[in-house]
Amino acid sequence: MKQYSSPITLLLLLLAIYWGFEAAMPSYTPDANIENVSFSTDRALVHVKNMSKKPHAVGFPAHSEVRDYIISELTKLGLETTTQQGYTAGDWGNFSSATNILARIKGSEKGKALLLLSHYDSNPHSSLGASDAASGVATILEGVRAFLEQNNTPKNDIIILISDAEELGLNGADLFVNNHPWVKETGLVLNFEARGSGGPSYMLLETNRGNSKVIDEFIKANPKYPAANSLVYSVYKMLPNDTDLTVFREDMDIEGLNFAFIDDHYDYHTARDNYERLDRNTLAHQGSYLMPLLKHFGNSDLSNLKSPNDSIYFNMPFFRLVSYPFDWIFPMLALAIIGLLTLLILGLRNSSLEIKEIGRGFVPLFLILAINGVVGYFGWTALTNVYPQYQDILHGFTYNGYVYIAAFVLLSVAVGFWTYHKFGKAQTQNLLIAPLLLWLILCTLVALYLKGASFFIIPVFALLASLLILTHQKSPSPYLLLFLALPAIWIYSPLIKMFPVGLGLKMMITSTLLTSLTFFLLLPVFGPLKNKNRLAYIFLLLCFGFLLSAHFSSGFDKENAKPTSLVYILDVDKNTAHWATYDHVLSNWTSQYIDVNKVETKNAAYDVLSSKYGTGFTYTAEAPVKNIVPPTIETTMDTIIGDHRKLEICITPQRSTNRLEIFTNDVDIIKANINKIELSDYYLKNRMNNKLITHYVSNNDYTELQITIPKESALELSLYEASNDLLNNPSFTVPPRPEDNIPMPFVLNDAILISKKIKY
Repeated sequence: MKQYSSPITLLLLLLAIYWGFEAAMPSYTPDANIENVSFSTDRALVHVKNMSKKPHAVGFPAHSEVRDYIISELTKLGLETTTQQGYTAGDWGNFSSATNILARIKGSEKGKALLLLSHYDSNPHSSLGASDAASGVATILEGVRAFLEQNNTPKNDIIILISDAEELGLNGADLFVNNHPWVKETGLVLNFEARGSGGPSYMLLETNRGNSKVIDEFIKANPKYPAANSLVYSVYKMLPNDTDLTVFREDMDIEGLNFAFIDDHYDYHTARDNYERLDRNTLAHQGSYLMPLLKHFGNSDLSNLKSPNDSIYFNMPFFRLVSYPFDWIFPMLALAIIGLLTLLILGLRNSSLEIKEIGRGFVPLFLILAINGVVGYFGWTALTNVYPQYQDILHGFTYNGYVYIAAFVLLSVAVGFWTYHKFGKAQTQNLLIAPLLLWLILCTLVALYLKGASFFIIPVFALLASLLILTHQKSPSPYLLLFLALPAIWIYSPLIKMFPVGLGLKMMITSTLLTSLTFFLLLPVFGPLKNKNRLAYIFLLLCFGFLLSAHFSSGFDKENAKPTSLVYILDVDKNTAHWATYDHVLSNWTSQYIDVNKVETKNAAYDVLSSKYGTGFTYTAEAPVKNIVPPTIETTMDTIIGDHRKLEICITPQRSTNRLEIFTNDVDIIKANINKIELSDYYLKNRMNNKLITHYVSNNDYTELQITIPKESALELSLYEASNDLLNNPSFTVPPRPEDNIPMPFVLNDAILISKKIKY
């Protein structure tokens, strides 16, 4: 049996990796007939389907239809449902009308309330919003229904807030937090979100202080499939991605938990965010969070969640969520360092370790990091050079992105095996010293600068245990060494996949380097293998197989459609018109209006238009001038008061309009109001590209500006009025997109844009 130990060990290792992913979330089975007191994924899916039939962004016809549906469903549950309507500009300078939906379950005591949160608007202009965030609304509707069926009165009130205008700038949450009396009664928020259409739902905690009490209570609630770690939240806090929950934390210092999934990121904010593509396992995962949390936090003291202390936390199969205090970080690090020094001294004394062979172990380590680091860093650049059409997927995660992750991981493993075959001619225990030193350096840096990742020390202790075994046993059990490698497998495998999915394939270096670092932790298993060279070629061959598979799926089809864009721009002042696109590789549909061989130089002035990733037009071409009626602009006040000049300007659309964006010249804006709503001083001092406001228009509403500037200043306003009706406006004959095209998300698209400048 011993002769088969190597292949059996490798097979068990692969099974452990598979189990790490499989155990992260529930498996969906049809449950429409499950007992009424339980959460039913099928019943939640009915809500998703009903809410995601049409795009329902703020100002779109289906927006009110979805709102009416949610109110109706809450009313069916016997809940008194109200709405909160108002205008807000949030912190992003995105102004809109928002209509929040509110309901409340009365508790038996007068403690702080638990608030359930998701939003019902979809992203403008083409997203169907099945995952983002009909899935969240459906989770709450079905979870509350099942909870009420249990006939258990909670101690705490449970507030249900289905917010509006989240996609525009967290406007509905801003309206509730800063204007509704219920916010003062709120002790904890559970927010359900999405940034893709599948995969595990990750718990992301938001607090202004320490997280230890919230984490302790979350563990007590005992959700069956927690997917969370303190590193992910540390990274999340560095990214420009806020949710409604952020407003509660920043404006009212209320703790909360986000539950969001990010897999299949290419569906995010697109017309493919539909009922069919929502992962049923993912929706079941959301429900598996809500039900135990409703029970626990509905009966907990929510006024006592603040803490000065932080906890490290991470999930593992069988252990669910593991946590320990930040206070343990440096003692654990010191213990690991002492452990390595002790084992090093003992090994040198009993001659199981040799200085010369230890030195040899640094050569393959640095080679692997260098090779895989370079491959990961330049990988996305190489791919977009070979497949330029990938640049049109602005998410940065292609439809075949998982195949590329697998290919780069396989290549990294192949490099690992080949390098240790070529340069790792030493006993395994000697080869472990270099990775241990590297990992201890990394853990020291993490302890100083990224404390949330300090659970990285856990696999290091396992590696130290392996070193102890290898320096004191001549023929250690490979199965015991594999068992000790399980923490590394289960902690790092999800991260290797997660980062390029969530951050885009441009961050493939995270996968190649994490794979390399994990490979080092698995050296006790890999080191004794006699056929490393053969394994290197096997993994390299598998890598080429995945790259070949990715090549054959690099095009677009009906299921994986090409994002395309087209905008008609009318410059009222110059009486000129242009077609414009954000496409890097023009489709046949876009090429009807823009010929890459005859394009004009793009107008950089239009690159200031708001887009999620700062995307600018790639091509423009001359277009016929159409009779598109511009807005009327009326100056109702222009006066000097002391050192200030005050203007009042009313802009009224003369056609059906979705968005009005206004920029100024480089002038000091002392104060500004839009429709009587004041823009914050912080926003005015930190405006990007001199943007004054973006008004997402509902019911063709007017825009009234009140602006105060220094009296000696000259003001110039640049207006961009857009309507998303290019494909159905009677003045144009733009044909529908073919089935293998979808509207490009994150940018102004399918729009008729009027530009005009006004000087004062």
